[in-house]
Amino acid sequence: MKFKKPKFWDLHKPNFLSYLMQPLTLPIRISNFFLNQKKNKKNHKIKTICIGNIYLGGTGKTPTTIKLYKIFKKLGLNVSTAKKFYTSHFDEINILKNNSKLILEKNRKKIIDIAENKNLDLIIFDDGLQDKTISYNIQLVCFDTESWIGNGCLIPSGPLREALNSLKKYDAVFLKNSDNNLEEKISILKKYNSSIKFFITYYKPTNLNDFDLSKKYIIFSGIGNPQNFNKLLKKNKFNIVEEIIFPDHMNYSVNDIESLTKRSKELNAELITTEKDYVKISKIGPTNIKFLKIELNLIDEENLISFLKSKIYE
Repeated sequence: MKFKKPKFWDLHKPNFLSYLMQPLTLPIRISNFFLNQKKNKKNHKIKTICIGNIYLGGTGKTPTTIKLYKIFKKLGLNVSTAKKFYTSHFDEINILKNNSKLILEKNRKKIIDIAENKNLDLIIFDDGLQDKTISYNIQLVCFDTESWIGNGCLIPSGPLREALNSLKKYDAVFLKNSDNNLEEKISILKKYNSSIKFFITYYKPTNLNDFDLSKKYIIFSGIGNPQNFNKLLKKNKFNIVEEIIFPDHMNYSVNDIESLTKRSKELNAELITTEKDYVKISKIGPTNIKFLKIELNLIDEENLISFLKSKIYE
């Protein structure tokens, strides 16, 4: 699905349009009500972790899923990642396939059945916090401190899938891009769950040697928070002459690539995009487009490992 966030979603407070759309948040409020009534009863033997968000898009769920997968592999567990199949999530699916052992199905309960039949120790779900049919052993919420909670309103008045008081039922928060008033944001979330744990993450490029930083670059992306891509490139001294933003989960066409290539020639600039976008572009055929490969790093990995062990083996 092509989706471009309305600009008013990420204002620091609601505007007139947000208030006007409040009645339309009723279906989300009803869904949240029943989600909060869900009993924490495990109907499966395998241990499960879910990494999700309550802010719609661009919070780093997939890189966090891969990071936890690698951590548990190092600990010697027989682990797999998992994702409910959506055709629009081709990019995330392929990144998970390339970086982990992935179980992909249209139903999360079926994923758990498959994992149990394979005698796995643990399965890590990329997304699914709002699935009322599953009770997970650990529920982790991702936020990006850049986009944060937007205007704080529920969809479609704002970018939130759930109200912030839903944090009372979650175990920990991952905060990405931690240079934006970190302590203030932690204190805001702690108002809703004083015992929730916090883990700080950041992106680190892993293929900078593939680029000539003396050249000019046109950057483009179709992701939830394109400003983060821009910021990361600037931090690493890329000379950006133009930025082109497409809707989230953009499915690129031959015409799109031809248009981008034409623009790069006009400005005598190289084209660079995200790995998520490149996955979809690579289906079209060879191009002169490069992508920035990143990995998610943790400020205190040992603390996270201790926390995860305590929850998994409790």
